[in-house]
Amino acid sequence: MNPVAFEVFGITVRWYGIIMASGILAGLLLALRETKRLGLNQNILLDLVIYAIPAGVIGARIYYVIFNWDYYAGDIWKMLNIRGGGMAIHGTLIAAVLTGIIYARVKKVSFWLLADITAPSIILGQAIGRWGNFVNQEAYGAPTDLPWGIMVNGVKVHPTFLYESLWDLGVFLILMWYRKRKKVEGEIFLLYGILYSAGRFFIEGLRMDSLMLGNIRVAQLISVIIIASALFLIYYRRKKLVH
Repeated sequence: MNPVAFEVFGITVRWYGIIMASGILAGLLLALRETKRLGLNQNILLDLVIYAIPAGVIGARIYYVIFNWDYYAGDIWKMLNIRGGGMAIHGTLIAAVLTGIIYARVKKVSFWLLADITAPSIILGQAIGRWGNFVNQEAYGAPTDLPWGIMVNGVKVHPTFLYESLWDLGVFLILMWYRKRKKVEGEIFLLYGILYSAGRFFIEGLRMDSLMLGNIRVAQLISVIIIASALFLIYYRRKKLVH
């Protein structure tokens, strides 16, 4: 598939960007609907998004550059050229969470409430956004003989982008079901962290383009940290509620 959708005044518009924008829009509409359901001011969410989206893009790029430093070192233009590819979802999440914490403190609203509202939207956006990897022929897995393998550069490989997209969709459905059953604020967001990270840990093991820290796949390490941290926070917040 041609990664370029069309050109406007000589500027190429890529399918990757269109797909990512579609994921963001779908997530935003869902979050606005949830905000309305809870009877909250939707401007609070819209203001947060204005800061969180650019912060997420910057975070995704910084994260990717850090773990590919040998390639980017000394070339600032390479670092800034995001059209050349190179984004990492964990960098997006770290930057977005930090932005959310700061925003919540400034606006004097509950970070955990905002996190719960946006968690299903985030995973829905990820489920849609992963198809951008298909267009770019990236984030694929090891060679396979399975019937659903896809051809990349003449080799049949695991469509790990598809595995993660389907997993993310499943997580989205679970979060939507659980949102009215949570025990404490923040539980939807923390459950998102656990479920997404569990799937990412196993899917990452199939990928051929993992960011590495020595012999360790960075995404797997981060996934373990997120799962452990989220489990502790759920336990702590529930215990705190009882007392």
